Amino acid sequence: MTIPLSYYLVLSGIVFLTGVVGVLLRRNIIIILLSIELMLNATNINFVAFSQYFHDIAGQVFVFFTLTVAAAEVAVGLAIIIALYRAKSTINIDELQLLKW
Repeated sequence: MTIPLSYYLVLSGIVFLTGVVGVLLRRNIIIILLSIELMLNATNINFVAFSQYFHDIAGQVFVFFTLTVAAAEVAVGLAIIIALYRAKSTINIDELQLLKW
């Protein structure tokens, strides 16, 4: 039994929408970073689903590189969050005005 491509696309859409809502509505930097990861994983679901549908390995290879970049992004993001927390003692975006002119 095979699962139709549309199921994967709906799942990916729901995960991506959850990430977008998290980025737009939350003020905690860690939650925003996790929401961005959700959006990246939603695109990875699409790549793997279309790779399986078209019987081509290129989508799965692209997911491997995407996961590598996402891991680097998390490492840099957490380093920035730790630096901001040490400077301002908060991770709430509304209270951080470090980057404003």
